[in-house]
Amino acid sequence: MPRFASVTAFLRNAWRTLTAMRTALILLFLLAVAAIPGALLPQRSLNEGKVLEYIEENGWLGELYDKLQLFDVFSSWWFTAVYVLLFVSLVGCVTPRSIELVKQLRTPPPLTPRNLGRMPHHASYRTTESPEQAADRVQGALRGWRVRRNDGDGRVPDTIELSSERGYMREVGNIVFHFALLALLIMFAAGKFVYAEGMRVLIANAESPAFCNTTPSAYDSFRAGLLVDGTDLEQFCIKIEDFRADYLPNGQAEMFTSNVRYTDEISTTDPDTWEHFEMRVNHPLRIGGTRVYLQGHGYAPTFTVTFPNGETRTDTQHWQPTELQTFLSSGIMRFDPPAGMYPDLADRREQQIAIQGLFAPTAQFDGTLLSSRFPRMDDPAVAIDVYRGDAGLDTGRPQSVFSLEPDLIESGALEREARVNLRPGESTTLADGTEVRFDGAEEFINIQVSEDPTQIWVGVFAAVMMGGLVLSLMVRRRRVWARVGVDDDGVTRVDLGGLARTDRSGWGREFDDLRDRLVAESTVTPVLPGATGTDDTASSRGTHPGTPRKDDTR
Repeated sequence: MPRFASVTAFLRNAWRTLTAMRTALILLFLLAVAAIPGALLPQRSLNEGKVLEYIEENGWLGELYDKLQLFDVFSSWWFTAVYVLLFVSLVGCVTPRSIELVKQLRTPPPLTPRNLGRMPHHASYRTTESPEQAADRVQGALRGWRVRRNDGDGRVPDTIELSSERGYMREVGNIVFHFALLALLIMFAAGKFVYAEGMRVLIANAESPAFCNTTPSAYDSFRAGLLVDGTDLEQFCIKIEDFRADYLPNGQAEMFTSNVRYTDEISTTDPDTWEHFEMRVNHPLRIGGTRVYLQGHGYAPTFTVTFPNGETRTDTQHWQPTELQTFLSSGIMRFDPPAGMYPDLADRREQQIAIQGLFAPTAQFDGTLLSSRFPRMDDPAVAIDVYRGDAGLDTGRPQSVFSLEPDLIESGALEREARVNLRPGESTTLADGTEVRFDGAEEFINIQVSEDPTQIWVGVFAAVMMGGLVLSLMVRRRRVWARVGVDDDGVTRVDLGGLARTDRSGWGREFDDLRDRLVAESTVTPVLPGATGTDDTASSRGTHPGTPRKDDTR
């Protein structure tokens, strides 16, 4: 039994510690700190390639980060643990406070203290009105306050005592803030189950085909929650008409704009009848509950390979920007020879053409070394290596779209036959007569399609949370008491006292306004000589006792 009691005491103390407001604030701070690596380090859920590149560049440090799940922050066990503990702490902290608030709202204000002159704010005046009339006037001035009236049955006999309280909206705002924060956490967690997000690269010209959001297979990459199978995506089609990038003279990007046409009636086949929209950075296209973001852009070189038999293959492929300031880009192209040239499949595989190199939108040559001096496509050029051999087109294995496999080159499966610099329209001819021509480049954009049914609720609860926070900071909990009786001279005397539960500079002004309004509405009799002590008259906080008050002269 003693062991059971000690375990029970430990669990009870642990629960009290967990549900304390201080603990909730600490956990909220820890959650914010835990999210920092997710913003500074590449995340595997967003771009696994960057994660692998980071690990390769940083060696043991990258491997340590991987073991600590710093590349999967928001799905790591330690982030989830802080998240769940914060959730439990908020529930255990806010629920008792809500019950206590309901009890306070059902409880009358406390009785009037015996000595109101000890209150931080106090005042008194004498009037020719009867005690009942003076009490009614005070009660009328306290309209909007929770008022408790005691006619002779308060702390001081033969007096009318009024107790009033106001400012419960402060605690209401505090509780609303925490419940909204709790709901916000729930929506974030629920969003992980029902969201869908896809990425697609599209060539930005009028000839490019439209993209339709009908299946996850239409995306270059697609991620979704556990409850999303991809069969109920928002149905729409979008066609990219153009893309415009505005740059400052120093090459810094100023604005990216793309004119698109879209429709949510996928049976409509004529894009000219679709609605027009100008898509910009941070200005997404919204279709139902889906948002289409303009996330990035780059250049897609076009190459034409003419084989010895006269047949041609033309392809436009987006290349990856390696220098974001000048948009010097790197990438590859793979071309399969015509089937009639090499009937034997093995021979045909060994005659594939692969191109790997750099693209500069505004070329600058240092000898034969190519670089770019400006991100806009003013003077494009490429520096390429042309390979012949097995480029791995029909192996069935996943391969990078930006670089050739080094093993193919090192093993001799791909042999380099040319290294040249080309401008649009220029070409190079291989030993067997195959011609490789650089035709120019097109701009591409990277769009992100996001669908999250919880987004609107996240916005609602965030707004409610801010409203509750404003209430808890702006509203003050305060109390005002009044005692109305007859003094030794047979004159009605009204004593007032005020107290702010969370006192701060400026609340006394409200008390003084209440006192001045009551005095102005009453028929006030002058204070008798010899009765100017603090028991007969009182002043608000901050007035020196010897300083004449307007209460003293009435």
